[in-house]
Amino acid sequence: MRFRKITGLWAKYDSAIWIRVIGTALTTVTGFMIRPFLVLYLYDQMNGSVVLPMLIVGLQPLCGIAITWFGGRWSDRFGRKPLMLIALAVQMLSMIGYIFADHVWQYAAVSILNGMGSALFMPAANAQITDMVEDSRRAEVFALMHTALNVGAAAGPVLGLMMFQWNPTAVFLLSACTFLANGLLVLFKLPETAPAKRAPGPAPAGAAATGAAPAARTAFSWRSHKPLVLLTLCSLPVGLLYSQVETTLPLHLKTHFDDYRTVLASLLTFNGVMVIALQIWIARRTERIRSYQVLAVSQALFAIVAIGYGYAGLIAVLFAAEFVFTIGEMAAGPHSQKAISILAPPEQRGFYFSVYGASYLLARGIGPILGGALLSQSSGEVLFTVLAVLIAASGFGLYRVVRGIELGHRADRASDTLSA
Repeated sequence: MRFRKITGLWAKYDSAIWIRVIGTALTTVTGFMIRPFLVLYLYDQMNGSVVLPMLIVGLQPLCGIAITWFGGRWSDRFGRKPLMLIALAVQMLSMIGYIFADHVWQYAAVSILNGMGSALFMPAANAQITDMVEDSRRAEVFALMHTALNVGAAAGPVLGLMMFQWNPTAVFLLSACTFLANGLLVLFKLPETAPAKRAPGPAPAGAAATGAAPAARTAFSWRSHKPLVLLTLCSLPVGLLYSQVETTLPLHLKTHFDDYRTVLASLLTFNGVMVIALQIWIARRTERIRSYQVLAVSQALFAIVAIGYGYAGLIAVLFAAEFVFTIGEMAAGPHSQKAISILAPPEQRGFYFSVYGASYLLARGIGPILGGALLSQSSGEVLFTVLAVLIAASGFGLYRVVRGIELGHRADRASDTLSA
């Protein structure tokens, strides 16, 4: 029975989806070996400075914001594959750069390069999934990709804890190799799916027909993109919470737990294992629920998590908060991406995902800087309480924005049905 379920799941999606899943799992294992410990590594390299590591880590996503803005447009005009290949090559070079860096400015330069690569990759990659999958199944496919991400979250932190203690250079070299492997999969196994670049003939298996015209340069205006901007802004506070997990949270845990590195690695591994076990199940159970309802509940859960992080003096409380965090992100991630995929015109999908992705990059950029400044002036309790308030307030706005998007989408489909 279990074998039939596995083979049925494999046959359900086009092989290109599974290539993306495999490539994502490869790179995120090494990514999660590095990310939780990069701030601590830089903290040690810079003689216990709190601000400098936060600035260096923050440079990566901040410099990626400008790139992601143009990267989404470029993927609409020139295709998904070229942008994904360039992005993976840039990230591979950045990992090699970490091996040879030994000054502050060199670490900063390498972080900027890494941010540029990541910012180029995600809008094109998310748009590619939207090209290949009809909207009724997108939440489940995005959930599948989130599961692949958390293969890294489950295995990476523990491996990273051991390897950083043994030889940090080996971690960066291994990461560079996985980016190369993912690039080869994209180059030889993935089709081009952008409406502007797709060759004449049938669409990729499972893809909805778009009838899209060749992509033109997208002019941004508040009036025409208001829902997109509001959705992006309302997602910012949760992004700030994510940014603290890899930056200020390790330093906050240091004040409460002697073996704080092991506690952090255990938390992230627990998160990854829970996502692998439950993500697809939760995606299927929430597929028929309105996305605005799912996202509103998720925001409430994230606010609870922020309080849990701030005031958890016991490991049991910390793990309870992490479990709530896991439920929130498993529900929120696929539905937020589904909302963007519904909102975006077929010829502007890369652009829409790039604008929405700017929220995550901005949060990862300013989050460590603001969080580090607040942590150094007050305490972790104050920092995470402020975050809880911001997340709760943004949850109401997110509910209204996504509700408007879904009601408008249903009205458009009803109108198309009547006219047909």
